[in-house]
Amino acid sequence: MRAAIIEKIGDPLVITEIEDPQAGPNELVIKVKACGVCGSDLHATEKHAPMPFPKGTVMGHEFAGEVYEVGSELKGKWKVGERLTALPYISCGNCKSCIAGKREQCRQLRTTGLGDIPGGYAEYTKVGAFESIRLPDNVSYHEGASVEPLSVALHAVKKSNLQAGEDVLIIGAGPIGLALAQWCRFFGARNIIISEKAAGRLKLTEQFGVTDVIDASKESNVAGSFKKFTGSSPKVVFEAVGVPGLLQECIGLAARGGRIISVGACMKPETFMPIIATMKEVQINFVLAYNKEDFEFCVAMLNTERVVAETMITDIITLNSLPDAFEALRTPTTQCKVIVEPFA
Repeated sequence: MRAAIIEKIGDPLVITEIEDPQAGPNELVIKVKACGVCGSDLHATEKHAPMPFPKGTVMGHEFAGEVYEVGSELKGKWKVGERLTALPYISCGNCKSCIAGKREQCRQLRTTGLGDIPGGYAEYTKVGAFESIRLPDNVSYHEGASVEPLSVALHAVKKSNLQAGEDVLIIGAGPIGLALAQWCRFFGARNIIISEKAAGRLKLTEQFGVTDVIDASKESNVAGSFKKFTGSSPKVVFEAVGVPGLLQECIGLAARGGRIISVGACMKPETFMPIIATMKEVQINFVLAYNKEDFEFCVAMLNTERVVAETMITDIITLNSLPDAFEALRTPTTQCKVIVEPFA
């Protein structure tokens, strides 16, 4: 099958032929219909990345597709041609964590698109049956590929303990930032302010329940702008960019007793002044990914059109176009969520 692989960290991806995946007894091979490009893939492939992927890695952990091959233990449970999305890992199903229903904590976890199993930047990938969720007819493949970032944001908002009526500041209007805005609105935030530098992304915020925006390319006093809009400091601050220095900025921005949620997955050393956080008694919470319940909830909300995904998709590209598009995303202008269609 054709796939985009990492030849060398810091260099563009390379399109090549690799072996087709084979389904294990409780696994499915899927034909990838859509795969989103994630910011964490960009961070992890920068030069001097602290956790570099090995040569030959096929990334892509935001995907949806149709069943192509059914594992021997799944006959009668899944059929070829069924539409699905899946969590980007396969758990063992037998360890204490799996038995307790916390498969994301499985000690034998194999990740998809993150180094273990070739991911969705390819024509085919394989998934675990337990980790797979069928897509209703009303949910497109593009929306199915967006379930992963929507779930990241949902998990973060749940971990923030957001209360109805609270004011929120989101740093970054990429796919995660826009998804955060949707869930903050969903759970009753009063004012939702996004700070962003890219003009193209600022324009997208109007469709996601954002009450006001701060153009960070022109406005250095984010705290002052937020107070002008709301009359107070943010009770909850979401950091959704992942670059050094933002954690300290968030500490300065948050209200006394506020909560800071780090979603941006910074992969470089970060420093901050603890005494400032101490004096304000802020809570800093680092969140990781999601669980199956988050995925299922996102699919249900997409099916009933209570959240949207298509509007954050700005670019639909072929597998051959991925290397150039991937590099362009390192300094985004109008791009937000880029979707790869491997068979286009």
